[in-house]
Amino acid sequence: MDSTPQFFRHGPGPLARLVFFILLSCLFMAEDIRFKLLPEFRQTIAMIIYPLQKAALFPSATSDMIRELIGNFHIIEENTYLRERYLQDSEKLQRLKALEAENAHLRKLLGAVKTIEAKTTAKAVMAEIMYTPRDPFSHKITLNKGNLHHIQTGQIVIDNKGIIGQITHVYPLASEVTLITDKDHSVPIQIVRNNIRTVISGTGKNNEIELRYLSVNTDIRVGDLLATSGIGGVYPRGLPVAIVTEIKRHPADNFAQITGTPVAGVDRNRQVLILSLSPALSILPENLAKESNGESENNR
Repeated sequence: MDSTPQFFRHGPGPLARLVFFILLSCLFMAEDIRFKLLPEFRQTIAMIIYPLQKAALFPSATSDMIRELIGNFHIIEENTYLRERYLQDSEKLQRLKALEAENAHLRKLLGAVKTIEAKTTAKAVMAEIMYTPRDPFSHKITLNKGNLHHIQTGQIVIDNKGIIGQITHVYPLASEVTLITDKDHSVPIQIVRNNIRTVISGTGKNNEIELRYLSVNTDIRVGDLLATSGIGGVYPRGLPVAIVTEIKRHPADNFAQITGTPVAGVDRNRQVLILSLSPALSILPENLAKESNGESENNR
């Protein structure tokens, strides 16, 4: 076996080095236990090599930052796409709900048409509301049917629940309806429960009518259904008109103050029916009366 010549050997032998490092280790342990100087030394060394550690970690940190930025960009892009889809789906859902409500209303109108045509020789023409005035003091609406559709002044306008008003002006392609809530409009009615006849008038307020000239001891109650009496030859008998909502009786007054709410309303639907019938006829659409009666029972 080859061995290093004696004259090339330098320094202490392995055994001497082992003993030296053992002694050095014992010295450091004793110093650490007695004088606590090594922690400060380690902190000094750490501060010296900290920039070198940051420099060594810089490529990895830069790579992580780039991946995070790319991931955030994809997340933002995905969130934007999902938000747009949500808005589009919400808009479609709202349109679907509106179409479902309109279809339900049209089915009810169709049922009312079949009932009216089955019980009388009257014809019901479906029309759509084109315009409702923004003026709170104007209680008139415009329909998309006129002279060219054989519409005439004086015809009654209803929906699936009851009377809305009466046609007062007719144009070639449109007609104007005065609502029963108009302060200059009156309708002869009777209380369905006891057949007491009177007249309701509009108050000029939305969804409010009043019964005039009823004495304080008249048999009328909150929740009573009011229907047309047929007197006067303008409105046919039996069409639901309103429900009594408030009664005020003062002994000092001769007449009671009675207000009601129309069972029909142009603020709920776009389609209405125009009745073309002889004033002498009497109709009572059972589905209209029953539906209005049911609502009055629920309001009690």
